[in-house]
Amino acid sequence: MAVPAGRAVNSVSDDPRQWVVCLCAEWCGACREYRPLFEQVARANPDFRFAWVDIEDHADIADDFEVETFPTLLVAGADGTRFVGPLLPHAETLSRLLSALQPAQVATPAVSTLLAALHLAPERFEAGQGGSRAR
Repeated sequence: MAVPAGRAVNSVSDDPRQWVVCLCAEWCGACREYRPLFEQVARANPDFRFAWVDIEDHADIADDFEVETFPTLLVAGADGTRFVGPLLPHAETLSRLLSALQPAQVATPAVSTLLAALHLAPERFEAGQGGSRAR
């Protein structure tokens, strides 16, 4: 279950789980629609702690993130920030992100195929290297 923002400010050392924080605004329609989905993902992922932070109601702790796109997610914990940025407001998108942040698991065939292609021809795919253009 998503916890109110006021309860999200516990010492990180009290609980080793990563925080998944949705930075949102009450006036944002996409955020209002996303909240039940976010809470659904929270219930399905007890290995994380979830918080919903309204950036206007909690400007004292949220202003430094300079949120311009909603919803913006932060995943962080004692080991540092794992993700911060806007995320499509879909439960499956968040679930995939959280799965990727879990300890490594055996790669699915699709992941193995993709990694093999990247290994064989990294110059075709590396971002910022001019290789990701459509051919």
